[in-house]
Amino acid sequence: MTRLTDLVRPADPTSVLELFPVDPPRVLAVGEPTHRSPELLTLRNDLFRRLVEQDGYRTIALETDCLAGLLVDEHVTTGAGDLDDVVARGLSHDWGTLPGNRDLVRWMRAFNAGRPAHDHVRFAGVDGPLEIEAAASPRDPLTAVHAALAAHGDARVLPCTAEELDRLLGADEEWTEPAAMFDPARSIGRSPRARELRRIADDLAALVDAEGPGLVAAAGDDAWHTAHLQARTAVALLRYHSWMAEPSDARMPWLLRVRDTVMADNLLALAERGPVLAWAHTSHLRRGASHMTMWGHDRLRWFGAGAQVATRLGSRYGYLAVAVGTVANQDVAPPAAGTVEGALHALPDRVLPDGRGLVDARRLADVLGSAPVPRESSWFGYAPLDHLAEADGVLFVRDVTAG
Repeated sequence: MTRLTDLVRPADPTSVLELFPVDPPRVLAVGEPTHRSPELLTLRNDLFRRLVEQDGYRTIALETDCLAGLLVDEHVTTGAGDLDDVVARGLSHDWGTLPGNRDLVRWMRAFNAGRPAHDHVRFAGVDGPLEIEAAASPRDPLTAVHAALAAHGDARVLPCTAEELDRLLGADEEWTEPAAMFDPARSIGRSPRARELRRIADDLAALVDAEGPGLVAAAGDDAWHTAHLQARTAVALLRYHSWMAEPSDARMPWLLRVRDTVMADNLLALAERGPVLAWAHTSHLRRGASHMTMWGHDRLRWFGAGAQVATRLGSRYGYLAVAVGTVANQDVAPPAAGTVEGALHALPDRVLPDGRGLVDARRLADVLGSAPVPRESSWFGYAPLDHLAEADGVLFVRDVTAG
């Protein structure tokens, strides 16, 4: 009879990739149950470093602004900029302040130094330029892709001039108005200017494909991929602003869907270029539907980026769920017996010598037998593991702190 103690493996790339005996996943997604934990950032950095050194992975994708992330990628590939400034401006959600993120960027730059470009590790943000109470102006991606097409394509087919684009965009403060998140009437997203900009963004995105061969020939593959990123981000931002102006109950469900579709599209674009380690909240990366209660909206349900990417990639999408025992500085106490976390937390130290380990999710479900008891979280910032059947593996960390 298989015992739980027999299932635990080291939390390293060898053990992880053994979960996928036929083909390594094109996107190896790891869903964390809480943000900003130093212990989880250390686990992420260790895993990525060894995937790079042992298994040829070259891209890490994080839940941070995809446009700002270009600054980080430029730093790790060319050395441009000062490390502290790069992480401060290139990592959204104030995540540049976290030592684990700074350590990751510093290691990536050191790894690339002296290596040929084709062997570089790359950094990517996959989230939209969105914050919890605001969305960015579409100015930066629209003007950037317009400029790239004007410089390297046929300027006669552009849908507007740079001056017309600037006039339609207006002041950035109109787009970033924080009150618009709570009051649809304060959003600019369905104004005549915004509707015209959506048409222009759609045409620019089409031109990136139509003019792609010329753009690659003139500026290289990276410039073309960056133009694609900017174009789809502009389209998504304008769609997001449009739904911010929606007064009905469809508003919040649409905003959640737009955000995760941005993340899915970015992950799929990265996967076309090579294997990716994706690290984000489990609600974004799980294979099934996500749920959330927020701002008076009870039990919102949507399919996150992971579910969307898994639909496209099938078995080439791998998903590891991170589970933790305690979050000491947020009074998340040891988990109750009968929960997934409780079974893992009860393992002796000899089985988890460094406080962490990896378990095959399907074999874990077999050993646990009937459906585990759902764990109740005493802190809103921690999401218990309630979707074991969707995971390929479980990365367990016995005790963490919240950053």
